[in-house]
Amino acid sequence: MKRLLILDSNSLMNRAFYALPPLTNSDGINTNAIYGFMNMLFKMKDEINPDSIIATFDLKAPTFRHKEYAEYKAGRKMMPPELAEQFPIIKDLFKLMGIKIFELAGFEADDLIGTVSKFAENNDTEVFVVTGDKDALQLASENTKVIITKKGVTETASYDIKSFMDEFEITPTQFIDVKGLMGDKSDNIPGVPGVGEKTAFKLIKEYGSIEEVLNNIDNIPGKKLKENLQNNMEQAVFSKKLATIMREVPIELTVEDIHNSEKENIEEIKKMLVKLEMKSILSKFKNDEPEEACNIEIKNIDTIEEMKELLLNKSERIYIDYTLENASKYSTLELEYLILGEESHGNIINFKHINAENKHESLEILKKCMEDENVKKVIHDGKNFITFLNKNNIEIKGFDFDTAIASYLIDSSKSQYEILELVNHYIGDNPSGDGISFKGMLSTYLPILYKELKERLHKEDMDKLYYEVEHPLIYVLSSMESIGFNINEGMLDELKVKFKKEIEETQAEIYKLSEEEFNISSPKQLGKILFEKLDLPVIKKTKTGYSTNQEVLEKLMDKHEIIPKIMYYRQITKINSTYVEGLKNVIDEDGRIHSNFNQTVTTTGRLSSTEPNLQNIPVRHEMGKEIRKVFIPMEDGDILVSCDYSQIELRVLAHIADDANMIDAFKHHSDIHTKTASEVFKVPVEEVTSLMRSRAKAVNFGIVYGISAFSLAQDLKISKKEAEEYMSIYFDRYPKIKGYLENVVEEAKDKGYVLTILNRRRFIPEIKSSNKIVKALGDRLAMNAPIQGSAADIIKLAMVNVYKKLNEKKLKSELILQVHDELILNAKKDEFEEVKKLVVEEMEKAIKLKVDLDVDVNSGSTWYEAK
Repeated sequence: MKRLLILDSNSLMNRAFYALPPLTNSDGINTNAIYGFMNMLFKMKDEINPDSIIATFDLKAPTFRHKEYAEYKAGRKMMPPELAEQFPIIKDLFKLMGIKIFELAGFEADDLIGTVSKFAENNDTEVFVVTGDKDALQLASENTKVIITKKGVTETASYDIKSFMDEFEITPTQFIDVKGLMGDKSDNIPGVPGVGEKTAFKLIKEYGSIEEVLNNIDNIPGKKLKENLQNNMEQAVFSKKLATIMREVPIELTVEDIHNSEKENIEEIKKMLVKLEMKSILSKFKNDEPEEACNIEIKNIDTIEEMKELLLNKSERIYIDYTLENASKYSTLELEYLILGEESHGNIINFKHINAENKHESLEILKKCMEDENVKKVIHDGKNFITFLNKNNIEIKGFDFDTAIASYLIDSSKSQYEILELVNHYIGDNPSGDGISFKGMLSTYLPILYKELKERLHKEDMDKLYYEVEHPLIYVLSSMESIGFNINEGMLDELKVKFKKEIEETQAEIYKLSEEEFNISSPKQLGKILFEKLDLPVIKKTKTGYSTNQEVLEKLMDKHEIIPKIMYYRQITKINSTYVEGLKNVIDEDGRIHSNFNQTVTTTGRLSSTEPNLQNIPVRHEMGKEIRKVFIPMEDGDILVSCDYSQIELRVLAHIADDANMIDAFKHHSDIHTKTASEVFKVPVEEVTSLMRSRAKAVNFGIVYGISAFSLAQDLKISKKEAEEYMSIYFDRYPKIKGYLENVVEEAKDKGYVLTILNRRRFIPEIKSSNKIVKALGDRLAMNAPIQGSAADIIKLAMVNVYKKLNEKKLKSELILQVHDELILNAKKDEFEEVKKLVVEEMEKAIKLKVDLDVDVNSGSTWYEAK
């Protein structure tokens, strides 16, 4: 007997949409319902192994039930747009999969399911109906199983006539009578008032049908029940009619329709799933033809002769992947494997093995290849490889493309940019395996990825951003990592003693104020002290007790003097463990810290720093600033120079918004916060107090981050009304800024992304959410991303230009660190003045804005002094 699978698609899409968290692809298209539905479909295919599949859909047009009963399904919520936009996509996908689609104006999907299942039963076919709607249970029979999704889209219950009667003690068709009596709130079927599910089942078990119940009203116990049945006889019969699935919908059906599926269009399915970014679904589709990847030859190179033959006979372009040993420690950083991929085969050079024989010669061969600028190199995530080359005095030439950096520019929202991820996403293949041979096989995709990514960059108008900013920045970051930052270990030891004392003193003050000793780091113990012993107002509770997080403590700041002490204690203990103790563990053999600078982590375009994170040393308290005293110049006589962009984000805002008043303020070198305070508080500039300036500063930077009046009020500890007045006056004074913020939000809604000055793209799927909180976050991201991203572009451009100039002039001074809008250099004493001038010049002319870029310069014998 042939098997037919029928999908109640509206029901299942709805189930999947609400069962899964919001999911979007890079273009901002919602995909969670599609993803959930497809997973459920493959589960059903595996369990049922159907010969053919039919998908039924509802149409918007009113059905015959609406015409008979205007209130049918009245009160139902409108379908969220995030779900509605997924229906055309799932239909297109089904068509490519050879799944027949049935939909007809005037009839519900249930009616189509009823009609198709009846036809199939009459033509010797076993039917499986998958739905989230129990109404379909009336269709269960010897040859039709109804599979109900119970929880999400994975847990199901299956019913044929026997299992239905075993569980409910009535027949499937009698289930219609139950619905007629009890009604259905979701469909707005009235039923009989006062008759619930339990009573309805009891009556039908006893009398068999609604009609027989009504014929036996006099025999039914319970005065109220009798009255309700007597007064609603017509309504009960009508409700049964509304609940009955029609099984004679006027559609033409043939045995061919129910017995055979269309052929799948695998290539088009792959393209669609790649666009939707559904890797796990993609992996379920296989070509009928053998996978080409199976024919790929992987060659292992483990002798000097083979290595020489491979590396010194290359022309035009090579494609490189690699693995490093001891990658977290610069002093012991070694190359394990160098992998060269071609479209037909991969070559794995086992450096670990070859170096054991002759490390000097292997490095010489590598040097000749890497320094041959006629051989163009495409490398996947090349920075760490270049750092290894730097360590061995090898200068890479002809490196003209990095597939990881390119894919990051195209979509910065991904969590990783491994080759396998890119192959899934851009090519649609899903190879599997592990170990070095698998990496060798993956390297064969690099030539295809190179062409695809290069074309995408050009198409998205990001050539300048890639070739003038991100690609040359790879060299700069590798250089900074190689050089490192010198550390005064003696000072670190002194700080350890100092912090220990500070922590103990702060702890003693907290114990005194609480009148007992307890574990300050334990939220449970701290909660008891604050909210039970000291009787402070409870702000928030969690499953385990009182919340004592940062937000809660900030709201309690003025309630008790113990609160600022606790906040300070948390701050200094964190600094102590992360930096005072943490830095000691990452000092390399050369006495320096070689931080890792990440180019593909943030969605904003900013760099990040890890092992350790030197960009995030807290400097609000003096004890935090003290950490910077341990960072010292490379050699005696050298000077640390800090060059910091002044208010770069506000300057970018003035430029992008093209606001004449703000541009004028910067052109006249006004203190922008004092000027804003003067405008907001309506006082002359000379009468602006420090508090006024502080509040104006909060408004200025709050605007950059899309702050709301509510948040501004919280930050400044003022009323929401007062905050609204500040913002209203601000926008009156800088009208084009308000216009820019409104326009950029609309642009993000329309396109799904925003752009920086240099065309860096930030996708903002949150902005299309129907959830108000998520949508508000999307609005803020849309306002801020072009500003913060443009500031990131500018500092990167400056880094590239400063690095080039230092090399061109053959100066011994070096760029060693970047922290957001600040560059730090190790300057030689005799080059000090020249370096200061060079850096300021390159930073100020990095990009031409409508306002000048301004750079603050400081210097000293420690990073602390240089700030």
